[in-house]
Amino acid sequence: MSSILFHKRMRFSLAAILLITCNFAVGQDVQLSPTQQQMLNSLPPSQREQALDALRQLNSQQQGGAQQTINEPLSNVAAEADLTTIERDQWTAGPTANPRSRVAINFSSRSSLTRSQTETLRNDPALQNLLGTRLFVLDDSGVLQLPGLEAIPLLGLSEPEINRRIMAEPYLSLLNADAHILGQKPIGLESLKPFGYDIFAPRATDMGGSGSGPVPPDYVLGPGDSIRVQLFGNVNEIYEYEVSRDGVLNLPDIGPVNVAGASFSEFRSDLNKRVQQMLIGTQVSVTMGQLRTIRVFVLGDVNRPGSYVVGGLSTISGALYQSGGISQIGSLRNIQLKRNGKVVGVLDAYDLLIHGDTSGDRRLQPGDAIFVPPIGKTISVDGAVNRPAIYEVKRLTTVADLVGLAGGLTPEAFAGGARLERIGDDGERIALAIDLDGERANTVVVRKGDALIVPKVLPELGNAVELAGHVFRPGVYPWRDGMRLSDLIPSTNELKPGVDMDYLLIRREGKRGDPVEALSASLSVALQNRGSESDVPLRAGDIVNVFGRELGRQRVVQSILNEMRLQSTADRPAQQVQVSGSVRVPGIYPLEANMRVSDLIRAGGDLSENAYALEAELTRYSVSPIDGRVSDTRQVDLAAIRNGDSSADIVLQEHDYLIVKRVPDWDSIWTITIEGEVQFPGEYRVQPGETLAEVLQRAGGLTRTAFPEGAVFLRESLKAQEQEQRAQLARRMEADLASLSLESGSAGGAETLSNGRILLQQLQNTEAMGRLVIDLQAQASDESLEVRDGDRLLIPTKPQVVTVLGETQQNTSHLYRQEFSRDDYLALSGGLTRRADRKLIYIVRANGSVVSRPRSRWFGRGKNTEIRPGDTIVVPLDTDRMRPLTFWGNVTQILYQGAIAVAAVKTFE
Repeated sequence: MSSILFHKRMRFSLAAILLITCNFAVGQDVQLSPTQQQMLNSLPPSQREQALDALRQLNSQQQGGAQQTINEPLSNVAAEADLTTIERDQWTAGPTANPRSRVAINFSSRSSLTRSQTETLRNDPALQNLLGTRLFVLDDSGVLQLPGLEAIPLLGLSEPEINRRIMAEPYLSLLNADAHILGQKPIGLESLKPFGYDIFAPRATDMGGSGSGPVPPDYVLGPGDSIRVQLFGNVNEIYEYEVSRDGVLNLPDIGPVNVAGASFSEFRSDLNKRVQQMLIGTQVSVTMGQLRTIRVFVLGDVNRPGSYVVGGLSTISGALYQSGGISQIGSLRNIQLKRNGKVVGVLDAYDLLIHGDTSGDRRLQPGDAIFVPPIGKTISVDGAVNRPAIYEVKRLTTVADLVGLAGGLTPEAFAGGARLERIGDDGERIALAIDLDGERANTVVVRKGDALIVPKVLPELGNAVELAGHVFRPGVYPWRDGMRLSDLIPSTNELKPGVDMDYLLIRREGKRGDPVEALSASLSVALQNRGSESDVPLRAGDIVNVFGRELGRQRVVQSILNEMRLQSTADRPAQQVQVSGSVRVPGIYPLEANMRVSDLIRAGGDLSENAYALEAELTRYSVSPIDGRVSDTRQVDLAAIRNGDSSADIVLQEHDYLIVKRVPDWDSIWTITIEGEVQFPGEYRVQPGETLAEVLQRAGGLTRTAFPEGAVFLRESLKAQEQEQRAQLARRMEADLASLSLESGSAGGAETLSNGRILLQQLQNTEAMGRLVIDLQAQASDESLEVRDGDRLLIPTKPQVVTVLGETQQNTSHLYRQEFSRDDYLALSGGLTRRADRKLIYIVRANGSVVSRPRSRWFGRGKNTEIRPGDTIVVPLDTDRMRPLTFWGNVTQILYQGAIAVAAVKTFE
């Protein structure tokens, strides 16, 4: 994107932001608030002037029209700035940068750099440090601070705008920037909210006190109140009258009664006396009917100050609720009730919220004013307290009082580690250590702006060890002096089934900051020799990992290895060794003190079944000042180690590599299947070099009804080769058919194309068998076939038929007759079709061998061709009649011979 378009969009972006947040009077110059002026000042001088010009232009376009309102959609402004809808959506979607925003930026070099620019980038350490993805936090003004480079203002910009703003800097022109504004949830002190303000927030329930409910005795009567009077005795009447505007209640037989300013109890007592004096023998019952409404004023720092009509029983809290509650700059602890210009009551909302004390929530009278002054001194409380929040405190509030406001400490609070952060007399922020259980908590008085942080106790247990892994009761157990492994795991009942009793791993750190160490033990030996050296003494903080044979151990081992690698140095290399080969769990393991080859084999799960238990090979690395890192290989006498010879059990060093060899030919387990006419058919295990004749002898030899000339021998390797050859032929045919389709209009082209497609489909659908033509009767010689794994020998019974396949009128099998020739069997099949190739008719013997036409003329007439039982006469397709594509004939031959092999195999299924 060009620089001109970038500047145009920058002008639109800032102008749109300022225009949305301002009201412009027609004909007046641009007026900006301090926040908007800060946004404008964050731009470079040239862009600041361009943004002001764009803003003035947008303002001037309103001349003669209605005043621009603050709620005008951004799309209207974008349209006036001559941006397309797509551009507008791209620039207005997504989050924008705010003060303290977290921005992840991936800096990468541009792909179109010249050689000199690439050299410049390589030699600039400040730019090199930027490459890759890094997390930046904008400062309080929304400015991006790049190490060793100039700051870039980003306040109010979206992600695409940030990318273009960064790349617009000349010193960053060699880089691409991909910025993402991360969603951020405030934590710590920044997440605290002022306490108690939501109590007056409007809800579905009514807090206003509409006039329902019992009337208290001290309720003051006034104009508009409805009073119900019931007389019974000599006079039985019920009256309900409303107090007049002059505060008088006119009752029949009694006369006017002045009730204004009198409490309900006073009026009831006075009326009772009047009835007794004036209506002898009559009693009276007085109740309140509909109560009057009164008008009060809610003023000061409330969300909606003004005059409100409330019920006669309304209190201060009810009126505050109707006014939308107290704003967060208003005081909750000094809510004043004013009557006739004087303060007659003060409500401390904390008494209501924390103690449930409603004594200060006084009932209102007409003309009362509720005044909420600005908030007083505020203190933040965070950490392990029940109510972390920002509290308003009164004068001479101590730290202990503040903890009480916050609901006290939680059970995991570390009272002795609390700190009080405050701004000192010199204007610098300082921290004071406060022991909340000590006397100082009752003497230190908090100041405005203080922050009390109460930490939690450390999550780690001090005098404890942890048991993890393949056990029934993992967890943390108390440690005591002299504790051993058998004390932590007293019996095998604690272990799950399938546990590895020969190897467990203990992670040990010692004091905080000490190097992490690892040591292993054999649990079976420890339980058998309690208190011995094999029963490892435990220390506080140890983590004992017990492994299962099936689930493995690499996750735990790798975690410990990662810790040990982080603490490795040139003087202390990474303490690790490796075992591979024929062990049950090969891998890298921690190097323990005085660790030997036998220990490493035990860590690897012991020797596997196929291990060569006589010898292994150990490779040791060392650093030479001349040759660098060199290796030294030595042989390990495993047999001597297994016999207890400690001198053969070599002590290991860092990065030693042990390979346990496998028994030669361990996996050479070959199987050959013999089916059909042998004395004992079945699967036979064979050795490399064993011949087919030897296996036949083990199978008891052939039966009396066996037909060795028709034996079918199948081999997997041949099957794979045949399948690949067929795939190649199929690809060649597809290419020829594609070429032939362009010539289908020529003579015979359509028929050739149709026949070719049929052949291709048959070729693709035919499965290779992997048949090897053998002479089973000749296998007794020295040149007998060596068998391979997966070989299959099928020996049929003596056949009595001859089969005819290919281009005949009817492909079928005929009963063998010794006097019949080839042409006789073809005649029995109805003769040849017009597509048959008479010159290439051939015979497939029962063993799979092919007898082709000899060059003598008499074989062509088919008179002296020997036909045997089990033979198949194949009449191929005359491909020359379709097109001179000779390999198509090979395809037909493959199809026919494959069909013969499949038919032979299916007789054994």
